Amino acid sequence: MRALSDLLAESKIFANREVLSPHFTPKKLLYREKEIDLIQRALVPSLKGERGRNLFIYGPTGTGKTSCVKYVIEEIKNIPNTRARISFINCRIYNSRFRALNKIISDHLPTYAKRGYGAVDLYEKLTSWIEEDSKILVVILDEIDQVKDLDDLIYTLTRINSDIRAGGVTMIGISNKVSFKEDLDPRSLSTLYETELSFARYYATELYAIMKDRSTEGFKKNVIEDETLHLIAAAAAKDGGDARFCLKILTRAGELADEREADKITLKDAQDASKMAENEIVYDVVSALPEHQKLVLYAIVTLTKSGGMQRRIVDGSDIYLFSGQVYGRYKSLTEGIHKEAKSERWYRKYLSELQMQGLIESYESGKGIRGHTKLIKLHSDPKKMGEVLEKDLFGPGKEEKETEQEAAA
Repeated sequence: MRALSDLLAESKIFANREVLSPHFTPKKLLYREKEIDLIQRALVPSLKGERGRNLFIYGPTGTGKTSCVKYVIEEIKNIPNTRARISFINCRIYNSRFRALNKIISDHLPTYAKRGYGAVDLYEKLTSWIEEDSKILVVILDEIDQVKDLDDLIYTLTRINSDIRAGGVTMIGISNKVSFKEDLDPRSLSTLYETELSFARYYATELYAIMKDRSTEGFKKNVIEDETLHLIAAAAAKDGGDARFCLKILTRAGELADEREADKITLKDAQDASKMAENEIVYDVVSALPEHQKLVLYAIVTLTKSGGMQRRIVDGSDIYLFSGQVYGRYKSLTEGIHKEAKSERWYRKYLSELQMQGLIESYESGKGIRGHTKLIKLHSDPKKMGEVLEKDLFGPGKEEKETEQEAAA
C-alpha cells in the first residue's frame, strides 16, 4: 500500500484532470459548429427580449448535446443588457414540476424559494417576476424525459406566456430519447410550438480528434501515444460514438498509469480502463431507464442467461432471442411485482429505445425461420447487467417517497 504522502505527490501523468471530465466545457467544441449555430439562432429572439420558439434537442448519450447548450450559455453571459434570464435544470435531480419550479425560483429569487411555498405560489411569484420588467426566462431541461409529471411541467411553463402581458418563457429540452414526446398529452403538445435539433453519433476520426485535443491539455507532455488514442476512439465508435465513454477511458487509463507510478499510459492501461469505463457507463444508462424499460431489459437478461436460439455470427456464437419470447417473459415479470404490462406497441417502442441506448441489438429474422419476427441480442454481460437491474427493480427502499410539500403541491 502506498503512503499518503506518495498519493499527494505531483502526478507524473495528469496536468489538468478537469479538462478530461465529461462535464468540462472546452473553449471550442469540435465537430459541433452547425449544432451550436442552430442553438444560438433559436435563442436570438429571447436575447432581444422577444418570445422565441421552444427547442428540443435529441441524440444518443455522449454526442455533445448538453455541452453545446452550456457552451452557448457561457456566451450569453458575456452579452450586456440582455433581458434573458437562464435556468439550467438537471431533470434527474429536479424530476417533478414542483422541484423544477423551485429550482427556477432558487436561481433568481433565492430568498423566496426557502419559504416553503407550494407550486401555485411559485407559479404566481414567477409570473409576476417575469412581467415586472418584461424578462424572457430561458428554461433548459436537461434529460427532460426524467420528469415524472412532464405534462404538468410543460403545461405550466407554456401557460405563463398566456397569463402575462409582457415578457415570456422559452424552453430548451434535451433528451436521449427521440420518441419521448409520444408520451405527452395532446394538450401539452399543442402548446409547445417547438423546433427540433438532432445530434448524430461521432465517427472514430472525430473521437480521436476530440481525445487528442483534451489529452494535450489534460495530460503532461508525451504521456500518451497516438496509437493509444486511436484504440480508444475506435472502441468508442464501435460502441456507439460516445465521447463521454472516451473521456472516462482516458481518465481511468491515466489513473492506472499513476497507480503503477509510471510516466506513460500504455495500450494495456487503455484496454483495462475500457472495461472499467464500460461497466460504469452501462450502470449509469440502466439506472436512468424508466421502470418498464428496465423490466423488458431484465427479461432479455434472464432469457439470455438461460439460453435462447443459437446462431453462428461471423467469428463466434451469440445468443439470440425471439421478440415474442421476450414479451412473454416481460409480462410474467410485471405480474410478479403486481404491475400491469404495457401493450405490444409500447413494448416495440421500448425495444427501440434500448437499442438506441446501445444496450441491445435487434434484427429482422431471415431465411430458415418460419414467419416474420425480430431477433434480439443483449449487448452487455448478462451477469453484470442482471445485478444492476435486480438492485434497481427489486432492491430495498425502491419506493420513492415524496416530501409533504410536494404532495401538497
